[in-house]
Amino acid sequence: MSQRTVEQVIGRLVTDEGFRRRFADDPRAAIEEVVCWGCELNSCEWQALLRIDPRSVEQLADSIDPGLLKADLSGGVS
Repeated sequence: MSQRTVEQVIGRLVTDEGFRRRFADDPRAAIEEVVCWGCELNSCEWQALLRIDPRSVEQLADSIDPGLLKADLSGGVS
């Protein structure tokens, strides 16, 4: 629906370890989770987000100051 929504999803991917893990495991389910937050995405945005390479997101997250990251304390358990 908007560039802002896409930016929020990408920001969450980079800074939220749990969300990033869920996206790596099942990108479609992770994007459906975004819709459950109340965010609207059009089909082009859905497809673009699904094409994001989880390894690239992980590399970017590794380069971010840890103080800006949300750790996943569940130990990877969904």
